[in-house]
Amino acid sequence: MAPKTLRKHRTNADKSIDSIACSNCGSGESEAELLLCDGCDAGYHTFCLRPILPRVPSGSWSCPSCCSPASSSDHKTPKKFPLIQTKIVDFFKIKRSSNFDKMECSRKRKRRSVLTTRKKRRLLPFNPCEDPKRRLEQMASLATALTATGAVFSNELTYVAGLAPKSANCAVLEKGGMQVLSREDKETLIQCKSMMQRGEWPPLLVVFDPVEGFTVEADRAIKDLTIITEYVGDVDYLKNRENYEGDSMMTLLSAKDKPRSLVICPDKRSNIARFINGINNHTPDGKKKQNLKCVRFDVDGECRVLLIAIRDIRKGERLYYDYNGEENEYPTHHFV
Repeated sequence: MAPKTLRKHRTNADKSIDSIACSNCGSGESEAELLLCDGCDAGYHTFCLRPILPRVPSGSWSCPSCCSPASSSDHKTPKKFPLIQTKIVDFFKIKRSSNFDKMECSRKRKRRSVLTTRKKRRLLPFNPCEDPKRRLEQMASLATALTATGAVFSNELTYVAGLAPKSANCAVLEKGGMQVLSREDKETLIQCKSMMQRGEWPPLLVVFDPVEGFTVEADRAIKDLTIITEYVGDVDYLKNRENYEGDSMMTLLSAKDKPRSLVICPDKRSNIARFINGINNHTPDGKKKQNLKCVRFDVDGECRVLLIAIRDIRKGERLYYDYNGEENEYPTHHFV
């Protein structure tokens, strides 16, 4: 992750900071994480809000009581996406020729190659659910989260006019070098992408938690070394995102020449990776929850970011990874 630097919230309130207390916990301590509502002057700790606010916003901010229904969607149970196959197929741009009911045969063919791959400690493709109705429910859960956050689905890195061009994504610019994805693992990644285009979805559900917000859980058992998803979104130069208000910016390229460093910004176009939460890496219990690892690879000369299982994951277990990696910049000390 490449989060922006924390800064105190600017407010028009006239109250002295000494007289402000959090409306939830009643404490006036942790002043650097105490927000003032620009509407009613009420105070709230970032970590007392539900869901928790990962950092102090740099601009105006309104408390949950002052937010309009439209702007407070992140604090309420979101409206579910219709469980209608045609709407889901259109939302995710699944190939019209795909037939959900024929997935079982293709999955049996792939199972033999998965077993061979595992012996070599190669990456594994995800194992879709056999039930077509359940796969629709999994897709609908992601569509619900994307719609509620104002994003559209994308399963690839996107290059938008005015941001960083595709030519800027050069793995050779990485400071210290970047590991190259092997030919076998590249084939596995392509297989995962192809399955999703056919509607053979990863066995994941996006659920809404009142504390964590949107989060992701396994809908069936997932094996160690399984490719969960690629982290995608709009690619931009890090230097252009100094005042970025999103909480999901991911490092793509950490260049020797810093102005050429790139980040992924998933606020407008994204996939399920955006909703996988981070661990509290300040506590032993937080570190025990980690079951994924975020890894950057050189794939045909381009930087790509994959989320990979680092142990067997049980059905119903929520997915977590370390947001900081080697950078230690993301504020996770209040994460659950």
